[in-house]
Amino acid sequence: MTNVGEHTLLHEWQHLLARHAAVCGALEGELQRLHDIGVNEFEALERLATEDVGKCRAAEISDAVHLSQSAVSRLVARLEREGLVERAMCEADRRGIFVALTDDGRKRYLAARPTHRRVLAETLGDEGFCGCSATRS
Repeated sequence: MTNVGEHTLLHEWQHLLARHAAVCGALEGELQRLHDIGVNEFEALERLATEDVGKCRAAEISDAVHLSQSAVSRLVARLEREGLVERAMCEADRRGIFVALTDDGRKRYLAARPTHRRVLAETLGDEGFCGCSATRS
């Protein structure tokens, strides 16, 4: 790899990290301020709200929020304490646990969704991100 190629690669990486931090920070702030949930909580609720059956395995939530299985377990426990989700045993496999959205969880998700989308539009729009000027594909 040439020095120019390495410089470009590092520049793109730093741009990606800065953009991710800016978007996550803005989402976290607005979701906490307006809806008393964080980004990971919102993403978990969204995953459940968009499931046809309104429930899924914890491993599927892990895929949606990009957290370890133990971190997802703690996340689900917090959501359950708040009454936003409930856990149920899988009838086909008693070792499996399903996580289901409660009515309160659906209400919180639906209330937070416009905020989430607004912040994404503001931070991901061309004028919304003030980081370096690398082009997006």
